Amino acid sequence: MRFIEPVTLKGAHATLEPLAHEHSAELGKAAADGDIWRLWFTSVAPPDRMDDYIATALDMRDRLGAMPFIVREAGTGDVVGCTRYFNVDAANRRLEIGHTWYAKRVQRTAVNTECKLMLLTHAFEDRDCIAVEFRTHVLNSQSRRGIERLGAKLDGTLRSHAIMPNGTIRDTVVYSITAAEWPMVQSHLNWQLQKPRS
Repeated sequence: MRFIEPVTLKGAHATLEPLAHEHSAELGKAAADGDIWRLWFTSVAPPDRMDDYIATALDMRDRLGAMPFIVREAGTGDVVGCTRYFNVDAANRRLEIGHTWYAKRVQRTAVNTECKLMLLTHAFEDRDCIAVEFRTHVLNSQSRRGIERLGAKLDGTLRSHAIMPNGTIRDTVVYSITAAEWPMVQSHLNWQLQKPRS
């Protein structure tokens, strides 16, 4: 039995569904919204390479126990992004949440907050994780702010950690939330979802 089995997570703003090959066209449309695949510090596939992106994600699921999801907006039913459990360490009950991206029109909305709440709830309460990690490019300030808003704490920086598609060297910042911190983080995320948005 895998540590993370396929699961559908439903909320008021979004639903997380296991990624499948048939989501290619919808994900391509989401990536085209804002041309987010052109950002050099992210790893979003261009619309015409989405089949390869999905194949890689599903291979990671089959070989390494990862669990990729599409993000479906509740109000419209549109696929508006992607996210993933990966770097799964079943023996130590740890995993990472990442490979997360959204169409421009849903960025800075309740969608991401709710998706993180659902993923963290499943990890801590259903899978009994002791910690959940988040990693991002040191220069991806929008991603770093989003991770920090969750209540994750900075663990450190992995210097010269990876080679990006354009050949530059990536420094990776690592954040985490521990099981002991989860109740506070959960309360904070629920409060964020309830407060009026300007």
